[in-house]
Amino acid sequence: MSDMPKPTACLALADGTVFYGMGFGATGSTVAELVFNTAMTGYQEIMTDPSYAGQVVTFTFPHIGNTGTTAEDDETTDPVAAGMVVKWDPTAPSNWRTTGDLTQWMSAKGRIGIGGIDTRRLTRAIRQQGAPHVALAHDPEGKFDLEALVKQARSWVGLVGLDLAKEVSCTQSYRWDEQKWVWPAGYSKRQGAGLRVVAIDYGAKRNILRCLASSGCEVTVLPASATAEDVLALNPEGVFLSNGPGDPAATGIYAVPMIQGVLKADLPLFGICLGHQMLALALGATTVKMNHGHHGANHPVKDLDTGRVEITSMNHGFTVDSQTLPRNVVETHVSLFDGSNCGIRLQGKPVFSVQYHPEASPGPQDSYYLFQRFAAAMQARRAA
Repeated sequence: MSDMPKPTACLALADGTVFYGMGFGATGSTVAELVFNTAMTGYQEIMTDPSYAGQVVTFTFPHIGNTGTTAEDDETTDPVAAGMVVKWDPTAPSNWRTTGDLTQWMSAKGRIGIGGIDTRRLTRAIRQQGAPHVALAHDPEGKFDLEALVKQARSWVGLVGLDLAKEVSCTQSYRWDEQKWVWPAGYSKRQGAGLRVVAIDYGAKRNILRCLASSGCEVTVLPASATAEDVLALNPEGVFLSNGPGDPAATGIYAVPMIQGVLKADLPLFGICLGHQMLALALGATTVKMNHGHHGANHPVKDLDTGRVEITSMNHGFTVDSQTLPRNVVETHVSLFDGSNCGIRLQGKPVFSVQYHPEASPGPQDSYYLFQRFAAAMQARRAA
């Protein structure tokens, strides 16, 4: 036992359970909700997804770090996830696109990581007991005040009732013209006039905006706090509601009136993740906190209109309560894991949304057609 290295990090759960491991990245401590993600690739995209604000991510796949890091894969300027939990210490990068290794990236970005954790045990605990509040600490000297850490975890307010969209949203409007990554050229700029889309940024991933641009859209991004007047002043042909973190009911206080105002203008409207939940609230439904949420790139979803099953990428801890959907709102998609709502559309209108991420990053491309459906709705309105 004397040859065992001294733990330099610990993860303290609100119930008093403590996991010890080896720290990497930044030092210090952070308090957040703990979730697990089952994706086998894309740890950098996951860590920089604004939807993970207020959460520490446990990766069930053990090989984290093997593709290194590259600025091209950031979904926003800086990481938003509070920390990272992995089974093994990050492996050395081995990928032609890498420009740095994960440990240095985590340190430079101010995010704490812990390795050497029994992530299977931790994941089972999350599934059985729900996503816990945790304190994650990294000290190279291995000195921890466990009582204080557990107390911090227990006293953390949690995500229920918390509006985080304003914290991760842009603060002023901007234009977006970068398109999806294509071999061998990489990213490219969209040229010429396109379908005028206003995208509301509740914590938008860059690849969502790229998918809109690649579908022929001329994208203007507005902050989460934008009003219906702000949106309609730009004379859009369609409105997009982005993904984002926090409790949808809290964000809905200011987002719902904006969406209801836009709906009166009879424009095509498309929402993803938090944007899906915002649309559902605006149409009269309610949302609820899930036990441990859906986080991964292998979630089967059934399209109730076609019977087709898509493998999707998901990241959400709240869900739309399908029992509260008004009669004029059709449930279009459901999770084959637990039957929870994954999509809606407004009868007779080009207004629809999905709970999952059709842009993937990381994940499968099964659902990219939704961007094309949105573009086709705008083209049809232009031609009418």
